[in-house]
Amino acid sequence: MKTYKIACIPGDGIGKEVIPAGQEVLQALAAGGSDFRFEFTSFGWGGDWYRAHGKMMPDDGLEAIRGMDAILFGSAGDPHIPDHITLWGLRLKICQGFDQYANVRPTRILPGIDAPLKRCGPRDLDWVIVRENSEGEYAGVGGRAHQGHPIEVATDVSILTRAGVERIMRFAFRLAQSRPRKQLTVVTKSNAQRHGMVMWDEVAVAVSKEFPDVRWDKELVDACTARMVNRPASLDTLVATNLHADILSDLAAALAGSLGIAPTGNIDPERRYPSMFEPIHGSAFDIMGKGLANPVGTFWSCVMLLEHLGEPQAAARLMAAIEEITADPKLHTGDLGGQARTADVTAAVISRLNNR
Repeated sequence: MKTYKIACIPGDGIGKEVIPAGQEVLQALAAGGSDFRFEFTSFGWGGDWYRAHGKMMPDDGLEAIRGMDAILFGSAGDPHIPDHITLWGLRLKICQGFDQYANVRPTRILPGIDAPLKRCGPRDLDWVIVRENSEGEYAGVGGRAHQGHPIEVATDVSILTRAGVERIMRFAFRLAQSRPRKQLTVVTKSNAQRHGMVMWDEVAVAVSKEFPDVRWDKELVDACTARMVNRPASLDTLVATNLHADILSDLAAALAGSLGIAPTGNIDPERRYPSMFEPIHGSAFDIMGKGLANPVGTFWSCVMLLEHLGEPQAAARLMAAIEEITADPKLHTGDLGGQARTADVTAAVISRLNNR
């Protein structure tokens, strides 16, 4: 029997509630006649660790999780700690340290979800957004000078390398090629950002020649937001820079009904390091500890984790269970307009897995 070693990093806020729920669901899945099992190791990194140690994770933290098969991550964010410290000190430290350069965010309207696009059917919104996850606007290059003076200056420099753009374009084209529609939209802003984004466009043209069966187009990021709302069926797979895809994927999740149901995977496609899977909803301190968090985003992230581990049948079982519970309004949490609690949704998914 295969044993998958999973690092669990709940992080902050409701991450401490949804990650244990994800562990319960994965354990139930493994117990139901599967030929694999999970070995979970939890790491208490995040805001509480920062208050105790002055940093979000230990200096040797990456070494502690390097040998894992995958990482299940909750959230990074604490209202008492500046956001740039929580982000750079934990999530980005892992993403960049393990070169998880492809951030993959599937979005579709799940059964029973009342999405805001009233003229949009479930088949009209079925997207995957590929986010360049290692450089671009989040490269961390820049600085501040003359702080507190009228001449203060602050810079953040977007760094795009040909190698970085080529590999994310190739990943996106390959992903689009694997989907039924074989369609890719390359998101850009080369009308205003006339250096890095022009190279982005040029690399897209060059890489596209390797995938003649993929139909692709180019869209300015501002126009893409309108297209997502007005013509959702015209999109399938999208690829964008770190900042652009960060914004577009939150819009996509909202259009699909709630940020609480949206998953993401931070992938090292070459599998040199463990990849990391997480819900995108953030730490949500306003509902922390109340048992109100929607665990569906975590469960869907677990589906992506299973697919990455090479367990497609188990992933399909879990996704089917998720779709069954979202179809039942009695199992909707507050973000979906219901009154169900985290434990209710978790128990319902486990019950369906046990009955399959």
